[in-house]
Amino acid sequence: MTSTVVTPFSWGRALTVPVFGVRKALERCSGSASVAWYRHWHEVFLRKALQRSLAHLDACTIYAQCPLAARAALRARRGPHQRVVMAVHFRISQADEWADKGQIRRDGLVFRAIRKLESEVVPQVGGLMYVSQWAQNALLSWLPEAAAVPSTVIDNFVEPARPQAAQELLGDLVTVGHLEPVKNHRYLLQVLADASRTGQSLTLDIFGAGPLQKDLQRQARELNLEGQVRFRGYRTDVRDFLPRYRAYVHASYSESSSLAIIEAMAAGLPIVAPDIGPIPELCDDGIEARFWPLDDPIKAAATLTDLLGSESARSSAAVAASERFRRYFDASVIAPRLLSFLTGWEPGSQVR
Repeated sequence: MTSTVVTPFSWGRALTVPVFGVRKALERCSGSASVAWYRHWHEVFLRKALQRSLAHLDACTIYAQCPLAARAALRARRGPHQRVVMAVHFRISQADEWADKGQIRRDGLVFRAIRKLESEVVPQVGGLMYVSQWAQNALLSWLPEAAAVPSTVIDNFVEPARPQAAQELLGDLVTVGHLEPVKNHRYLLQVLADASRTGQSLTLDIFGAGPLQKDLQRQARELNLEGQVRFRGYRTDVRDFLPRYRAYVHASYSESSSLAIIEAMAAGLPIVAPDIGPIPELCDDGIEARFWPLDDPIKAAATLTDLLGSESARSSAAVAASERFRRYFDASVIAPRLLSFLTGWEPGSQVR
């Protein structure tokens, strides 16, 4: 079986900088205009790239990663023998994700346009692959028509962590994620400060970049955490660092799944995370994880220090996390299920 990755940047390379560069200027004037421009031209470029790729192919599966990509694929394909299957990675709707970032107004013109696109495109695709049961329920809650599309729930997956020689720990806690409001890094800093007030001085390394970095750095200074918190920036090799921490912490208040948590379990880290959305599908409280509240940093700090204060409990959770990864999220386990859905289902069937 052969595969080809097609992106908006697979076509019109000379035009990408002038076309997509306009978005930076629009952002200064209107977030909604910037998002509308970004989405429009990404679809145009992707459709052109797909038309070129599909022109000489017969039957195939086009695996689209969002509703906008799915519409581009539906418009570019030569006929129904070129089947479009869409992954549902987004939370509820992509409109909600843009609104959570503060880029568009909830229920505004662009928000409604994105919802309209999704309501038209999703029922047309040949299959839906949800990354969690929660993601499926979230989409069906506002778009019940999606239930008629053949579907499956398949977890995100990664390759096992690369074997490494024993190395010195880099710190106590680590988290990975874009520095944006939904990831809730401010709460992590507050929890760390409350732990410090009880005499538990823990370190936290934050991997990721984003619009909130300066605000978070200022908060760390105000909470006297400069010696405990390091902003490590965006790194493509972040997985190589994960085994060198004692626990992975997560405070996002909205997810469709969490690749970061899966990667942390692959590295053998116990998880401290909220009991929200799909996270209970990834790990269990008291086994691989400890669930903490997102509205009570003092209680969250106690949850964290209780885990790290008992090496036997921490080690037991770490071993359980590694085992859960091997059973449920290893690429060798999940990838065959995904390939089966993409290539082996019969028209009209429902895959579970």
